[in-house]
Amino acid sequence: MFFVDTLEFEGLGNRSYLAGGRRAAVVVDPPRDVDQVIALAARRGVRIAYVAETHVHNDYVTGGLELARLTGARYLVPVGAHVSFPRTPVADGDMSEVDEDLVLRAIATPGHTPHHTSYVLEEGHAVAAFTGGSLLTGSVGRPDLVDPRLTEHLARAQHASVHRLAATLDDEVPVLPTHGFGSFCSSSQAGGDARTIGQERAGNDAFTLDVDTFVKRILAGLEGVPAYYAHMGPANGAGPAPVDLTPPEPADAAQIAERLAAGEWVVDLRNRVAFADGHVAGSFNFEGTGKLATCLAWLIPWGKPVTLLGDTPAQIADAQRELTRVGIDRPAAAATGDPATWARQGEQLTSFPRAGFADLAAARERGEDVVVLDVRRDSERANGFVESSVHIPLHELHGRTGEVPDGTVWVHCAGGMRAATAASLLDATGRTVIAIDDGFEAAADTGLGITRP
Repeated sequence: MFFVDTLEFEGLGNRSYLAGGRRAAVVVDPPRDVDQVIALAARRGVRIAYVAETHVHNDYVTGGLELARLTGARYLVPVGAHVSFPRTPVADGDMSEVDEDLVLRAIATPGHTPHHTSYVLEEGHAVAAFTGGSLLTGSVGRPDLVDPRLTEHLARAQHASVHRLAATLDDEVPVLPTHGFGSFCSSSQAGGDARTIGQERAGNDAFTLDVDTFVKRILAGLEGVPAYYAHMGPANGAGPAPVDLTPPEPADAAQIAERLAAGEWVVDLRNRVAFADGHVAGSFNFEGTGKLATCLAWLIPWGKPVTLLGDTPAQIADAQRELTRVGIDRPAAAATGDPATWARQGEQLTSFPRAGFADLAAARERGEDVVVLDVRRDSERANGFVESSVHIPLHELHGRTGEVPDGTVWVHCAGGMRAATAASLLDATGRTVIAIDDGFEAAADTGLGITRP
């Protein structure tokens, strides 16, 4: 009897899988921090016989090479992938015996990348399809992460690949993708519930649209790629180093001040309410409970040292683990506890107000000098925006703070978390800011003019 265990990584919008039988298992698209995979296999009482990559990932650093080294597993990598380490190249149709009566079959599914490969687990018949970044839940992997010149070609290949999967597999076979649960590797918003080949056939654009219409729609819906993606593929192709999750060096107030003066990033992981109430001047707020890895890795200049501030050592450890998944290894230092101890003696913590859209409407009615800054993505703004607002997506703000007009800046996103990060970036430059901690749907109910293109 086979099993499939899912490891979810909400911060990245990805999943990994441990699948096998009574004695042995395969791990599909493992995370960088492989200790949890090893622990899961131990609880199952199975040996990891294979580690399988569906493709060279562009959105996170894989733990595949290290997991194979630690367990002695064969490392399956698509034959067309350009990598610099020993592996077992996998071609279309190759079969790997995972356990008694349990086989893993490779199916070439180019589109997300030219070499993308899906894997079908078979126990006499297909019982699960690990589709990586190809067929996702209600969507497909984006085809523009390899080379702009290949985008349309890969989009057409993606359409053909999912049709090949559907022609190969019965309708009841579960679809188990790696991307698509909030990952920017998805070409459009993908759902989070597991579905079957039959359900995808009935409701996924890749099946319901002809190839030309599908390609036109998918290319029109592509948004900006997180900047750190440029570093993920090369890191995975070269073979990532093992992670070091030992606690970072403790930082006192003097060291925090020195790191800020040196231009390093000091990241406060506390919730946005606590940060707004009092924080070290110059520090940036990235809530540890949000999409920390994606957001911070997208904004920070690559290679810039980062010091983490948090409520507890556990919060620091969680953030450190998540950041290693996108190649931000070994925080320069960390501090926890009372924020008042993070500032040098005689220096006060700084703060800024939080407000709602109703407060913004009232300020406008009073004739105050108001600058409204919208930090949502282009696709979000396309559905409506506050009249006369300035639009700078959060991931571009750090390099464009000089474009924000003079005056008190009321900054908003869709819900409040990104607005808090944006407010912290502006606050660090000395701007007067107010973070709107409110859902955007409330804006229209306050009398604020909403422009809908």
